[in-house]
Amino acid sequence: MRRWRSQIALLLLCASAAVVASDPTLFESHDLLEVELRGPLGAAIEDVDERNERAFVLAVEGRELGVTARVRGNSRVRVCRFPPLRLDFSAADTNGTAFAGQRKLKLATHCKGSGDYQQYVLSEYLAYRIFNVISDVGFRVRLLRIRYVDTEEAAADPLVRYGFLIESETELARRVHGKVKSEPHVVKGDLNTQQTAAVFAFQYVIGNTDWSLVAAQGDEYCCHNEKLVEIDGEHFPVPYDFDLAGLVDARYAKPDPSIGINSVRVRRYRGYCVQGLQLNGVFAGLVEQKGEIMELVESVPGITDKSRRKRTKYLEKFFRLADDADELADKLEKRCIDK
Repeated sequence: MRRWRSQIALLLLCASAAVVASDPTLFESHDLLEVELRGPLGAAIEDVDERNERAFVLAVEGRELGVTARVRGNSRVRVCRFPPLRLDFSAADTNGTAFAGQRKLKLATHCKGSGDYQQYVLSEYLAYRIFNVISDVGFRVRLLRIRYVDTEEAAADPLVRYGFLIESETELARRVHGKVKSEPHVVKGDLNTQQTAAVFAFQYVIGNTDWSLVAAQGDEYCCHNEKLVEIDGEHFPVPYDFDLAGLVDARYAKPDPSIGINSVRVRRYRGYCVQGLQLNGVFAGLVEQKGEIMELVESVPGITDKSRRKRTKYLEKFFRLADDADELADKLEKRCIDK
């Protein structure tokens, strides 16, 4: 597993050497970024039907950038008082800022006002960071502390909350020298088995069952909470949206009744039957990377001691299971989904 990640990293480094000077900088740092978002906030987050773009100002590093913002997402729109947003930088002069080169970015927000919801967004940020340890072909994220100012509510106090930005599909594809694919369904023979095994294992690690390699109901293209990126003729599944995972354990998270578990905290393997996955190698690699993964839990800004202990305990349970990587892989592979 480690050798595979090193080979991919070397390939990406060599292939991108000629364009490194123009690379966006936002996701190259894990430092907490302080920003202020000013505009018609109340009107924007209440517009869940039309989702019109509204003009905002994003203040960052002493600069003010003109952006537009609108509501995005599906399931969270139904449960969140403060739903996720999409920021569009297309008309902004971002040169000389952390947002240089950015166009459209997804912003994961705190959803609701209580402290628990702030911990949920930090835990989902942690999930993305864990996958970045496992594979280089994954969405990068940047943690923000955001001061929200509603310019249409002069008497309202500014709201300060954590949130995080998610690397765009365009930037991910550019970075890995691939292209995002819109396919009606997955062809198993086209899948890169190492990446696919990494995804299946990761979803088990974080206790996420809210994903599949088939299209969600009503969608034209595959997949549900997975993107397909083609690199050198192979398809690499790339996971996203982890708020219903056991690692996050959001108050509103409920497993699909058809899966047969009564809590998202219960791990259930949902990987597909694909030849040549070698899950045992992935699990063995994860055990080797345990220190790096657990360090991430310790390093997330804003996470409370109680929340840190809860996430640590959940991950430690997996690592106990993975002590015998061959046994765990054999057990889970017998439960693969044959579709």
